[in-house]
Amino acid sequence: MMIPACRLVDLPRGEAYRLDIDPPVSVFHTDDGEVFAIDDTCTHQDASLADGWLEGCEVECPLHASKFDLRTGAVDAPPAKRPVRTHEVHVEDGMIYVQLSLDAPNLPPCVAARLAGGPA
Repeated sequence: MMIPACRLVDLPRGEAYRLDIDPPVSVFHTDDGEVFAIDDTCTHQDASLADGWLEGCEVECPLHASKFDLRTGAVDAPPAKRPVRTHEVHVEDGMIYVQLSLDAPNLPPCVAARLAGGPA
């Protein structure tokens, strides 16, 4: 499913925009002008990656400093061990669209339980 995220002009370089869907997705606009989308929740614990620090094509989790590659979702620095899910991004007529991945997300246990209707 392709969903509209935001206008490119409304997402400055070096910033992120969080889509409040379940599970949340973050769109990042790098200093080089590239746009990426990944699941917003760190795979280690329940922290928003949109609130993290963006450097190049890497985002650092604000909670325990795990780092993820925006291009692949791979873990570049622990304590996270599992990658974040990535999503395709399309920019058309100045609008950023996210094509949600059909792969299962790698969510921390507390978030997975909450989404499944269990105790958080």
